[in-house]
Amino acid sequence: MRNVFRITLAFIIPLLLFWHEVSLAAEKKPAPKYREIKWEELVPASWQPEKLFAKLNLDKITDDSPEAARALKIIAEEWKNAPANPALQDQSVKLPGYVVPLDWEGSATLKEFLLVPYFGACVHTPPPPANQIVHVRMNKPAKGVRAMDAVWVYGKLRLERNDSGDMGSSSYSMRPDKVELYK
Repeated sequence: MRNVFRITLAFIIPLLLFWHEVSLAAEKKPAPKYREIKWEELVPASWQPEKLFAKLNLDKITDDSPEAARALKIIAEEWKNAPANPALQDQSVKLPGYVVPLDWEGSATLKEFLLVPYFGACVHTPPPPANQIVHVRMNKPAKGVRAMDAVWVYGKLRLERNDSGDMGSSSYSMRPDKVELYK
């Protein structure tokens, strides 16, 4: 019986040491600094603009009618004031998107831009809803990033409204730690 106990201990002790080292390694492994998010996460679940369209009765409106102009004004106001998702305040995120330059030196040094979810957004009208636009202000100008380049933006997301005129309004802002071309 004594040999069985020793053999059991000889098997269990190394196994326990192995599990202990595995758990220590798991504890030492740092969490990712940036959580990759999708554009859908920027829209709070409570925001339901489709209800607005149901009220407008678009089937009875013609392009040149006064009702069409009123409907476009109502929709533009809803898009401009689209709410941010409060759960994302001060979150360190990684978000892909397209660059719409606001301030740049020459054609290759970018200081400020709008990050948008699809190619051509903000350049064509109407711009996306404000909760689908991130106003990005660089701490150091980014080199080699051009209009409509696909990029990854890494940094702390802030709930901050900004109106960029014809380019659209944003519900979010960021001073990124890093901007890199999307691969």
